[in-house]
Amino acid sequence: MARELITGNGAAGYVLAQAGEANRSARGCCCGAYPITPQTEIIEYLRGFEFAKGRVVPVESEHSAMAVCIGASLGGARAFTASSANGLAYMAENVFAAGYFRLPIVMIAVNRTLGPPWNIWADQGDSLALRDAAWVQFYVESHQELVDTILMAFRIAEDSRVMLPVMVCMDGFIVSHTQMVVDLPEQQQVDAYLPTCSIPHRLNVDRPATVGGLAWPRETEHMRHEIQQAMERVPAVLEEARGEFEQVFGRRPHGVMSAEYVDEAETVVVASNTIARTVRNVIEQRRVGGEAIGLVSAKLFRPFPRDAIRAALHDKRRVAVLDRNHSPGSGGIFWQEIAATLQGCDVEVLQDYVVGLGGGDVTPDVVNRIIDDLVKRETSAEPVWEEVTA
Repeated sequence: MARELITGNGAAGYVLAQAGEANRSARGCCCGAYPITPQTEIIEYLRGFEFAKGRVVPVESEHSAMAVCIGASLGGARAFTASSANGLAYMAENVFAAGYFRLPIVMIAVNRTLGPPWNIWADQGDSLALRDAAWVQFYVESHQELVDTILMAFRIAEDSRVMLPVMVCMDGFIVSHTQMVVDLPEQQQVDAYLPTCSIPHRLNVDRPATVGGLAWPRETEHMRHEIQQAMERVPAVLEEARGEFEQVFGRRPHGVMSAEYVDEAETVVVASNTIARTVRNVIEQRRVGGEAIGLVSAKLFRPFPRDAIRAALHDKRRVAVLDRNHSPGSGGIFWQEIAATLQGCDVEVLQDYVVGLGGGDVTPDVVNRIIDDLVKRETSAEPVWEEVTA
């Protein structure tokens, strides 16, 4: 394994290339490629990689980039791409199609604010707008977690018990363009970790079939139920992928989430992506002063890990959810999911804080203000817009 100072985009491009190359003894790989800030360097890296059996196909739009991945995956190849913001929105029709076709495509979503007005900085509104597509969704907080999760994404997507596409989401610029020291896998390690891609319903000239034809209501209902069952199997498949990852690479990545200092805490903060790193530093400082505060770093969003969330939070006095996203007329999206999950539990205060929209800085001062506000609350209130009200 090589240790290297590298950007998030560079790391993502590297690992996608290694994963594609690992399928060279089967039906190879394919990337539908269209650049968009802040994802562009991923596509540039892949365009420069010499695949033994694979192609990067430049197209005229994000919609076509996913169409290429759909075609390649239907042909049995290992398929992947990357996009951001309005590119994801333009791709949306084919994002839904890929999920309903049960194709194990892996996509890196470099989170960027949807426009207009145009904003190139990070929030999660782009990928979370696709939360009802049949895609597994991961949110990562560091460069190393990005690398490890991309590899596990292929294992999960291509597992016959799942056979669904996977989206790995990272903060634009905060991760995509900054450098950190990362352990990058060698090709032989990736070869050992990733089985060759086998798609049972791939097109085959010896068995002609129609894809995407008309389905009657009962057939559609049955197919949606099968997708739900596949989603429900994801946590168990992820646990297997983590164990096998440890055998090959010598470390065990986080699973559906990480819970830190939670067992003895009365107050818990839930965060995702890079905000979780800032929250962790603040909590560690406040614990030195004797405060019983814990952190849940949310990683798996679809399927939503209700059992794990409930086990971590069911008896806590106060819980804050920090959302770098917003569903107009409702509030933060992670908060909505957690509120539904904790129905009937003993949490006294479950408070949503909308922070960092449009790439606003979520500094230690912001996190400290949120915790100070939370510990004074006796009841929950409407979502708090921290940057607006502070």
